[in-house]
Amino acid sequence: SDYNLMILCIDIHLLYNTEYVLNIFQGCNPFAQTGRSKLQNQRASLNQQIIKQMRLRAGAENLLKASSNNKVKEMVLLELSYCNSNLQLLMGQLEGLNSSVEVYQSSQETANIPLIALGLKETKEVDFSAPFKDYILEHYNEDGRNYEEEIADLMDLRQACRTPSRNEEGLELLAKYFSHLPLIENRFFSPSRQTGIFFTWYDSFTGVPVCQQNLSLEKASVLFNMAALYSQIGTRCDRQTMGGLEEAISSFQKAAGTLHYLKETFTHTPSYDMSPAMLTMLIRMMIAQAQECIFERTALPGIRNDFFTLLKMAQEAAKVSEIYDHVHQYMIQTPIKDNVPLFWSTMAQVKTNHYRAVAHYFVSSALLDHQLGARDDEDQQEKSLSQVYDHIPEGRSALDILRKERNESKAHIRRAILCHEEALRVYSLCLHLNKLEALQDILRASLQRSVEKSSEDNNEDEFTDYMEAPDIISKTEHKAEMDIAVTTKVKVIDFFQRLGPLSVFSAKQQWTEPRTIHVSPEDRDLGFTLKGEPPVQVVSLDPLCAAAAEGLKEGDYIIAVGDTACKWMGVGDVMRLLKDVDEQGIDIQVVSMMDSNSAMPTKSATFCGNLPKTYSMICLAHDETEKHPKTNKVSKKSSFLSWGIKNKLKSVSTLSLPTFGVLSSPLQCLLTHSALPH
Repeated sequence: SDYNLMILCIDIHLLYNTEYVLNIFQGCNPFAQTGRSKLQNQRASLNQQIIKQMRLRAGAENLLKASSNNKVKEMVLLELSYCNSNLQLLMGQLEGLNSSVEVYQSSQETANIPLIALGLKETKEVDFSAPFKDYILEHYNEDGRNYEEEIADLMDLRQACRTPSRNEEGLELLAKYFSHLPLIENRFFSPSRQTGIFFTWYDSFTGVPVCQQNLSLEKASVLFNMAALYSQIGTRCDRQTMGGLEEAISSFQKAAGTLHYLKETFTHTPSYDMSPAMLTMLIRMMIAQAQECIFERTALPGIRNDFFTLLKMAQEAAKVSEIYDHVHQYMIQTPIKDNVPLFWSTMAQVKTNHYRAVAHYFVSSALLDHQLGARDDEDQQEKSLSQVYDHIPEGRSALDILRKERNESKAHIRRAILCHEEALRVYSLCLHLNKLEALQDILRASLQRSVEKSSEDNNEDEFTDYMEAPDIISKTEHKAEMDIAVTTKVKVIDFFQRLGPLSVFSAKQQWTEPRTIHVSPEDRDLGFTLKGEPPVQVVSLDPLCAAAAEGLKEGDYIIAVGDTACKWMGVGDVMRLLKDVDEQGIDIQVVSMMDSNSAMPTKSATFCGNLPKTYSMICLAHDETEKHPKTNKVSKKSSFLSWGIKNKLKSVSTLSLPTFGVLSSPLQCLLTHSALPH
């Protein structure tokens, strides 16, 4: 019937809205069988195996120091050797995951040179329930059980951030959590005491866990994952379309900007993947990939077989080569080279040689296919060519090169062939790189194109006036720049706003317990006035009034009038509650601000390479095999390392040790007369 149909529609509408509300803070399904999900699951598994071996190594080293028995020492040394070997194997597998760039590429991608995406940092679950409830009771003098829903929402948001989707929704999710962290810090993280909450994150390159009790590591790691997500979005873009290339350029520039913001804001993060040196390298790599996409965007519509256009494209290609060369040189510096995957540095070296070869190919084509004729503007061509070369050999000029274009063209094409051959040689040296067959096809096709260009004219003695081709000056019309993403600054509503205005009711402030004051008007005068923004303060208190006799003081904050909470009420709203008070009066609740001589913040993190000593103090003592039952909302169990509260708030140290098919690249259309072979 119509009535039943109407009821069914209403039920569907309510169900849809309910699911929408429940999925506000939901990330990707961690058990989804996508390539990226499998990769992250493998990363999480490797992190657990690494920490297990580190526990064994830490225990063995402690036993070695404590024992005086030579036989025991021999057995311990053997165990240490075994643990170190296992750690090397596990970190090698982790390097393999960081070299698995194919899972991040676009499904539409066929023959573009692969780009590198950063993997997401892994973290452990955190239970805010018991610590926050205790803190609300002790510090804010409220029943923490009244805030179970807010605590559950915060935990749901953090859990969702562990598996963000690879799109704008995933970025927005991370940005929301990042924007909530300063609010949470001001509410619950006092400079004079620890909450007993431990935040553990794993180094994305070594798998080494780092642990802190303050929120600095949490904030920095969320920013790192935002940059990683931008890089993954950039690599998945369809670079066969103009829109895809624009999105890729924007994503890599935002990744670089986010990493730069991380580097400038969190200068002492104890995780090596977020050290200044490593972040500098990652920023340069993101900028290089953005510049590569800019070059592909220029080449996508096709390049006119024109003298000036070819020279411009030669300088654009030289710019890409130059930036990748800087990235490669930075990657092979100590200590970066010890932690950067070999795949990354090899890829940078391959691209350096490949784009240098492309630059020389363009110059060769310009000289060979566009001989200086009577109708050509000789001065303009001479000026353009002189701006391309880094230097011109003595006894020659740009005009000489234009008039002897065949020999100069041969010099450039010979150098292009040498650079292509070097790119293929370097490619063959990396095991993980050899898995990218599409890259090998592009390198071989580019070499074949240069060989064919070299064999186009073999009629005379081309070696009689041999010279080495000069270097090409890099130049671009559109330079890749860092772009700070606006998503790092998202307006959010404080989960715990019921505690009161953050400017007053924060972890840094100390108050007396709420006091109940009975106020009654005398000739419609309460004996005091109010001022300030929420919460309002008592001023101009008459010392002889009844309220003063009850214990009211100037400077007290009114938090309730009768049964009405008024932490967020202004002067006008509170006065309206008080003006109609009869002769019997009304009870108000007030708190007084205390002078807080806060102790110096407890040092909760230091960058230390002495792994067995430092990490055994915190995370290595935690048994990963213990599984606690979870509830949909708030679990009432204490933090997994709540014993830290009993440890008299001792300083906690942290540690750190030193990721195709048919060939149809944009470079197919580089020259209308010489298409890239399929």
